[in-house]
Amino acid sequence: MAGAIPIGPGRREDDPRLGQIMEPSLPLTGIPPSRGSGPDALLGIAISGGDDPILGALIGGRAPGDTPAEPSTGRAPEAEPARPPAPTAATATASTPFGVATAVGLLERTKPLRSPGGAAGLPSGDATTDRCAEERRLAEERCELATRARAHADAAGDALRIAQRSYDEHEAAATTAGRRADPRAVHEAKDAAQGGFRSAVTAATSSDQLEAAARDWLTEINRINNEARESTAIAAREHAAAREIGANLERLGLEADAARISAANADATCLAAREAVAECDERPAEDPSSFLVPPVPVPGGVPRLDDDEMLGHALEAGGEPRIFRLLRGDRQAMTSLVAALAEGSDPDGRRRWQLLLTSLIEAIVADAIEASALDFPAGHEFWGTFTRMQGRDIANALSSLGYRFDGLGGWADGRQPSQRDLSLALGYAGIDPMRVRQWPSEGGTTELFRDVSVAADEYLAGIAGDLTLAEMVGMLGRRADGLAEVWNHWGTIRPLLLEEG
Repeated sequence: MAGAIPIGPGRREDDPRLGQIMEPSLPLTGIPPSRGSGPDALLGIAISGGDDPILGALIGGRAPGDTPAEPSTGRAPEAEPARPPAPTAATATASTPFGVATAVGLLERTKPLRSPGGAAGLPSGDATTDRCAEERRLAEERCELATRARAHADAAGDALRIAQRSYDEHEAAATTAGRRADPRAVHEAKDAAQGGFRSAVTAATSSDQLEAAARDWLTEINRINNEARESTAIAAREHAAAREIGANLERLGLEADAARISAANADATCLAAREAVAECDERPAEDPSSFLVPPVPVPGGVPRLDDDEMLGHALEAGGEPRIFRLLRGDRQAMTSLVAALAEGSDPDGRRRWQLLLTSLIEAIVADAIEASALDFPAGHEFWGTFTRMQGRDIANALSSLGYRFDGLGGWADGRQPSQRDLSLALGYAGIDPMRVRQWPSEGGTTELFRDVSVAADEYLAGIAGDLTLAEMVGMLGRRADGLAEVWNHWGTIRPLLLEEG
């Protein structure tokens, strides 16, 4: 090899030494002749301006190595040999250097992003129009991880419960078999067989009857012995199976706890990311046209979005935010909200928005019913003797006994309490049942909730007075899991829900 450094015991004066500047083995090309070629002459090396030609070719739509357009100098450009076609995004990672693949990945990330609901009429996440595209992307990634972590936690919990149930079944079977194989039980069974044999012998009047009694006694003794042996084997087998499962119970329990903690952390991260998206959507932009949905003007005198307990103030002042009207079943409020969110969308997009918002309202009402946030008729023969808080305590006690309000004036699952159950509910609510002078009849108990209404607006104002994402998710609990599309666009939905009528 030309220019190789000899290795051997002898040294020459031109061998490399520490601190010595070596001349290149091959001559440098492109050196102007005026600089000279002697050892003391300065050598110039061409340095580019810092632009990556491959990345520039990809951005400019040219193949790597194509001659860029130059200012007109009156000379025709020199012909160059044909170049291979520019690598595409599909082949960059397989057939191009790492720098090209990285550049292609950067270009791919600059393509317009779309939210999951974009195809169904929901606001899209186009990076050119959505100023919160990065926040949405992070929220989608983290919530996807949270969904997978929750599924893993559920699977780990199910595996633990199945193993625990199987362990209990094996232990129960071993206990039953051991009870049958107990020597005392076997002795008692044989004594009973002997007593039966004596009774048969005493009642026998012929030799055939004596032989039949002896034969029956022997058959019974053999059955008792065989059952005892089988029970002993079953008990040993069931105990072994239980020990095998029990050896894995601790591991499954630790895995279930770890998965549950990971899922809780992932849910918290997802919630924080969605809150960031909501804050970004509500944050005023320098360019108002960057909003996906035009902001709804707030009438004068209405609290700003950053005021505390907005719904509580509106409830005390007799205001009518759109969320209150939706909870009371106002169809016009729902129609206007869908029109504001799905403006310019096709009918499928409008229907999807309607389903999402209806699911949100139903979840809030169901949560209010579960919390016994109810209003009772003043002149009712039963409810009229109690205050509203006492009535809610009684309804809550009835719910704990399994008798729940269905939200439509009846009892859930058709289960209604008896007078004794009503008396227990009053006791649980801290009310003396002796003060009730007239208990409802069976027909009156069936219609006990007929005129009762759900105070969902009051419940929502007390639990989630600002309608922040954290308040809503914390209030709804597991009911919030099916409303991911709503939470992804909460920054757009929340101002519309707080808009006064």
